[in-house]
Amino acid sequence: ARSFVPRHAQQQRTELENLLPDFFFTKSAAKMTCRRIAMLLAALVPLARSFVPRHALKATTWPTSRPSARQPPRRNERARSVRMMAATEDGGPLSYILASEPAMQPVELVGEDAATFKWANEAWGSLGERQWTTFFAAVGTILSFLAVLWVYSPTGYGDDFLASLEAACGGNSHLVTLLFGVLFPVVHSGLASLRPYAEQVVGTRIWRVVFASFSLPLAYSWIVYFIAHAHDGLVFWDLQSNPTAHAIAWGLSFVSFFFLYPTVFNLKEVAAVEKPQVHLWETGIIRITRHPQMVGQVLWSAAHLAMVGSSFTLLTMALLVAHHLFACWNGDRRLAAAHGERFEVVKSRTSTVPFAAIIEGRQVLPPDYWKELLRAPYALIAVGTLGAYLAHPYMQAGAALVRNVGLIEGGVLDPFFN
Repeated sequence: ARSFVPRHAQQQRTELENLLPDFFFTKSAAKMTCRRIAMLLAALVPLARSFVPRHALKATTWPTSRPSARQPPRRNERARSVRMMAATEDGGPLSYILASEPAMQPVELVGEDAATFKWANEAWGSLGERQWTTFFAAVGTILSFLAVLWVYSPTGYGDDFLASLEAACGGNSHLVTLLFGVLFPVVHSGLASLRPYAEQVVGTRIWRVVFASFSLPLAYSWIVYFIAHAHDGLVFWDLQSNPTAHAIAWGLSFVSFFFLYPTVFNLKEVAAVEKPQVHLWETGIIRITRHPQMVGQVLWSAAHLAMVGSSFTLLTMALLVAHHLFACWNGDRRLAAAHGERFEVVKSRTSTVPFAAIIEGRQVLPPDYWKELLRAPYALIAVGTLGAYLAHPYMQAGAALVRNVGLIEGGVLDPFFN
């Protein structure tokens, strides 16, 4: 995969990537890596214990060897989860992540408390139940269909779609990303706007599948195309090798993801395991801005543009921000249609511009506002953001691979149409 990476991308390879060949093919490096993992775990144990209240630590037995035959058998996973909750419910950051606590509300909420989570209420369940087994099965099925029908060139049609766009634009990458910048908002926001009418015909869950079936392929193709062509056109600056610029861009990107993905407030609805709803969130990040995705997109675009100042990147970032600015108006319109006067109350307490409602006195943060942020969905965003950062070299390699492979005409569905 590294052979497909352009030279300018190879300059920013991390130490982790440089260790990959040895990690996979030499026993000594594998042993060294195992030792490093063991050292990391040894360092994390005291850190994890620091999150647990002292009274819970005193009552906790930390096994140092394999349990003897005389010891009673371990209880099931559900019972262990209950004990973990009991051990942390009286204090420590972990307790607030595992069981969300409402903050003191200066005024009565008319919307929903965002990102609430309680570990004790969660279960794997059986396939078909509205629990996590069904969620992962649904996500795995959707991603498998996406991989076969769109991503993988010999069987999918993503390369055919991109080739048709490039042919229509005469191979000009700026025109291609411009076309993506028109198609994606029309499809994404258009299907979202049709939701109230379509759900009456096909149902809520079926419409969510239809929505994802069109939005995900377009999003994937546009992201891959952007990564592969980020340096096209006029390059005004390229600060990828500048450590200060890299640190600033990474910081902005990390913060942006806490705004970009309020969908993790209820993951089961994303996969239609639970019935998708038009939520009227009022707490957490919504207190800062009513449209966190727009703010997150601006931060993310600024971070990436600061690293690579090419005309192609500038155009792509402008298109993304423009779409999210339109989504502010469209989102307010949809919330007003769904919630009526309740939305007008929330709108009067919040703002589109970050912190504007707080500065104007329309929004009063609770004295324990941190409780609305120290919750499991935000922790998931932090972990996912770190994972995305570490995956950047592989994203670049994959995008370069897609570009170099080019068009493989047709796909797995061809026999049904010939």
